Amino acid sequence: MNVRPEPVEGTETVEERPSAVDLKSEYESSGVKDVLQELDRELIGLKPVKKRIRETAALLLVERARKRMGLNHRTPTLHMSFTGNPGTGKTTVAMKMANLLHRLGYIRKGHLVSVTRDDLVGQYIGHTAPKTKEILKKAMGGVLFIDEAYYLYRPENERDYGQEAIEILLQVMENQRDDLVVIMAGYGDRMDRFFASNPGFRSRIAHHIDFPDYENDELLRIAEIMLSEQSYHFSDEARNVFADYIEARRNQPHFANARSVRNALDRARLRQANRIFENSDGPLDASALSQIGAEDIRASRVFDASQEPGSAS
Repeated sequence: MNVRPEPVEGTETVEERPSAVDLKSEYESSGVKDVLQELDRELIGLKPVKKRIRETAALLLVERARKRMGLNHRTPTLHMSFTGNPGTGKTTVAMKMANLLHRLGYIRKGHLVSVTRDDLVGQYIGHTAPKTKEILKKAMGGVLFIDEAYYLYRPENERDYGQEAIEILLQVMENQRDDLVVIMAGYGDRMDRFFASNPGFRSRIAHHIDFPDYENDELLRIAEIMLSEQSYHFSDEARNVFADYIEARRNQPHFANARSVRNALDRARLRQANRIFENSDGPLDASALSQIGAEDIRASRVFDASQEPGSAS
C-alpha cells in the first residue's frame, strides 16, 4: 500500500459569497492550471484521457463557483473507473486527480492511497472488515485507488471474503462520498464483468475513463525521457535499434507499455555497465558512462527469433 500526501488548503465561509466569479482567474489561482500543465508535461500521449480530465476540471470549477454564489448545488459524484492495459499511466493520473480535487476543495487532504485486493481482504473470518476499515480510515479526505479491482470478487471461491470488503466499500462510497473519492482500475474487459456482477459499483461511478495503449513513437519518447531523468542517453544508432525493439516487443506476450519500456532500459543499463567495465583500460568520461549503445539494446532476446514465448528481455 502506498500513501502519497498533499498539503491542506483552507476553505471559504458562507459569508464570502461573491456576486460574480471569473472562471479564468479561478482556473489559475486554484492551481488547476498547474496540475493540468504537469499532466501534459509529464505524460506523453493519452490525449483522450487528458481531454476527459480537463472536462472534469471545468465541471468542478463551475460547480464550485455555483456553490460559492449560493446557487442550487449538489456535489457531483466523483468516483471513477480507469480502464486500460498495464503501463498506460493510470496510477500517475490518479495522483494528479487527487491533487486536482484537493485544489478545488472537493477533498480535504488530497493524498492518494493505492491498494490491491491483499490490502483489503483477509484470509480468515473476521479479518476483512478491520483491514478494509483501516484502509478507508487512511484514505479519508483523499483518493482511494484500487488497482485490479476485479480481484475483489471471486465467485468461484465460496470461502472468499472479498464480498465483505465490497459491501463495506459500497456503503462508504455512498454515505461518505463528500470525504472520499474511490478510483477503481484494471483491464477494460475484466472491469466490465466486475461491474456486471456488482451493479452497486457501476451506479456509484460517474466517470469511466479508458486509457489507450501508447503508439510506438510515444514509447520511444517515453524511453528517452526515462533515460534523461537518470542522466543517460541513447547513441544515434541505439535510438534506432530501440525503435525496432519496441515494434518487436509489443507483438510478444505480456507487453506492458511504459512498464515494459522501463524494464528494457534497466536491462540495457545493466549490459552497458558490464560492457564498459569489461572493455575499460583507462579513465572514462561522463559521456562514456552515460551513453547506451546499440549493442546494449540489440543483445535483448526480443531480437532472438528462437526465444521461448514470454521470455523477452
